[in-house]
Amino acid sequence: HTHFTAYSWRLLFTVTRSIIFLLFPQIFPEAEGWPFPKYLGSCGRLIVTASTRPLKEFYSSPPEVAADLALQLLSLVNSMRNNDMNYFFYFVHVDAGTFGIFNNGLLFIRDASTLGIIDKQEGLQMTDEQQEYKDIFSCLASDCQSAFPSCNSVKEKQSLVMVCQELLPKLLKGKFLQPVQEKIDRFLRLCADSFRADQEVSDAAGKLTELLKSLQSCDSHFAYRYPDCKYSDKY
Repeated sequence: HTHFTAYSWRLLFTVTRSIIFLLFPQIFPEAEGWPFPKYLGSCGRLIVTASTRPLKEFYSSPPEVAADLALQLLSLVNSMRNNDMNYFFYFVHVDAGTFGIFNNGLLFIRDASTLGIIDKQEGLQMTDEQQEYKDIFSCLASDCQSAFPSCNSVKEKQSLVMVCQELLPKLLKGKFLQPVQEKIDRFLRLCADSFRADQEVSDAAGKLTELLKSLQSCDSHFAYRYPDCKYSDKY
């Protein structure tokens, strides 16, 4: 039997988080449309792009840039909740360092250490046998003396609420003329309300998404979707 000190648990937790951070971009590669940086090799050698910038540098950006990034954030969170692979990704925490921007204007997840995943195809409920079984990795996420947390404790709205609380207000506050700004602020308040039902939060985020789409412009400044947008009926 191995004796783990408090330092050992912290070290193991740090190593495990690092492994998870490396595995996400390899299992869900950028080449297949997942919003992670590109990694090469079995050990996850990162292609470093000097022109990437953290989201916080865009808080003072012009309205058209702020609207574009906010729309990307909402679309990213929605795609991580609903995708053809039937995986449900969720954040346990977000901040300005969680996301970054490539030089072409495309938003990506630069820190996956606070990202969790549930395979919806396997179902959300755990069997009694699974709930009783404990190993050292289970103890990293919860107290070994308490019951193993159910996947059902993760709400559909969780990531949306975090993004609407922590990031979107800093991007969108005071950027637009009335009555557009008033609508944006109202949808943000509803989306950021953790006491509302999942569907209410999702509906508010959907209305905000549609409003932001109407504010998008099509020019070469947004290289990640130009010139494709020239041939789209949206513009």
